[in-house]
Amino acid sequence: MLEKLEKGFDKFADIIGYFTSIVIVLMILNVFYDVVMRYFFNTGSIAMQEMEWHLFSVVILLGISFTLKEDGHVRVDLIYDRLSDRKKAMINMIGVVLFILPVAILIGYNSIDYVMEAFNSGEQSGDPGGLTNRWIVKSLIPTSFFLLIITSIGFFIRNLNVYRGVHNLEAHDLVYEAQHLKEEIESHHKGGTK
Repeated sequence: MLEKLEKGFDKFADIIGYFTSIVIVLMILNVFYDVVMRYFFNTGSIAMQEMEWHLFSVVILLGISFTLKEDGHVRVDLIYDRLSDRKKAMINMIGVVLFILPVAILIGYNSIDYVMEAFNSGEQSGDPGGLTNRWIVKSLIPTSFFLLIITSIGFFIRNLNVYRGVHNLEAHDLVYEAQHLKEEIESHHKGGTK
């Protein structure tokens, strides 16, 4: 049951990751357009320059959840790497309960008023030709922390499965994936030579 839940949460985080990767491509295209217009045609758009920052905000805010799923956040690896998988899983679960969830709930809940204020005041860019409806990009703050709460639950379940001995932590690491791929290639190679 917990393994199915873990896979469901991982798929959810993967969807966030795919969406974020699309936004990265859009941001690159936006910057490319802005640079070409500025340096080759001596013109530019304030709105397009501001859109770079808005897209960058999307990447950072939504990338938090996907990074947690991939276990890519910064920690003190000098100590952490020397621990057993069960101890690592315990530290990760404690970290979710004591740090990630309380901070995500606090920021997510308190940022709703910030978004509502921007919406009600019709906040827009102070620069002429800038973007309007700033509430849209600001709404990503509570949204991203709500998504972080969801992916944190999935991260907790994954580490609970590790603690229970269902699988090890390396099952999600690139090292494990590379080793698994190498073994598959070797087994196919041996099978093909018979």
